[in-house]
Amino acid sequence: MEMHLNKVQDQPTAVDLHRFVLMVGHSFSDRLKFWSEVEVEHALVAVEGGVETGEVAIEQAYIDLLVGRRFNLRAGMVLVPVGIINERHEPPTFNGVERTFVDTVIVPTTWRDTGVGAFGDLGAGFSYRAYVVPGLNAAEFSAEEGIAGGRQQGSRADASDPAVTGRLEYRRAGLTAGASVWRGGAGFGLIRLDIETPTVAVSAVDARYRRGRHELRGQWSMVNIGGAADLNRALQAHNGVSPNIASRLLGAYGEAATRVSPNAWAHEVVVFGRYEKFDTQNKMPAGFLPIEEFRRSAWVAGATYYPDPDVAFKFDVVRERNKSSVVRAPWQVNLGVGWWF
Repeated sequence: MEMHLNKVQDQPTAVDLHRFVLMVGHSFSDRLKFWSEVEVEHALVAVEGGVETGEVAIEQAYIDLLVGRRFNLRAGMVLVPVGIINERHEPPTFNGVERTFVDTVIVPTTWRDTGVGAFGDLGAGFSYRAYVVPGLNAAEFSAEEGIAGGRQQGSRADASDPAVTGRLEYRRAGLTAGASVWRGGAGFGLIRLDIETPTVAVSAVDARYRRGRHELRGQWSMVNIGGAADLNRALQAHNGVSPNIASRLLGAYGEAATRVSPNAWAHEVVVFGRYEKFDTQNKMPAGFLPIEEFRRSAWVAGATYYPDPDVAFKFDVVRERNKSSVVRAPWQVNLGVGWWF
């Protein structure tokens, strides 16, 4: 659960109960287990001026059939195993009030879908997760948020263009490192477009290292969209305006954090700094120019107070920049509290 107060330059201060998540699990037996999460976003679901102001969604709902250490089966609503945040995004597990920009517009968390696959522990610190899931809806891609609008999220999803996704992870002595992929087709939802189905390939590598009071983490993520030029032209003919979808999106961040509270304290205080680059117009298809406003970077610095390991009070300052000579990116100050149990 998390509540935020956001002050964005030249905008009113906003307070939001951003997420409230109910978790339900059940063990049918030692080998057959169920896990689920139901999420309410923005405190309520209502329609104001034709726009939905909140959401109730199934974030996870899957059955695990435990076969052995190296190989087990999973089916249902699963989290796409790409990057650090998407699978583990409870507020006490990451620094900053909001999720990273890279994990918002490059890897669009929370990214979930119906799927079936396998997971297991390979030994020597290695583990894996791999699923087959429906593809994306390319008609909802955009210049600003990349593939985020194309997530089908298990709601009457078009499975005509399936995708495969997986993650290989290594854990050892304070280090967690991972490599993730998602590759599949991207259809057009209810729209009929006379072009070949675009292909989307998402890749990410990430690492976290903690030693004593200090922690480092970083992630590199890339999205390649095949057939972006034809997609832009087809959507322009259909909608009257080109979405200016890039053929490549690129993002990366590095973060350093340290615990500054004395060892004698039962509570923890952590300070951190992070630099991000998130470019949803990194490479354009032939005949299209990038929108410089969406070639962005940001510095984020802040602190987190943990009265309990599962409760986090957060503060940060964000200084965002872009490559536009006309549109200036705003600064932002955020306060938040998050918890889970």
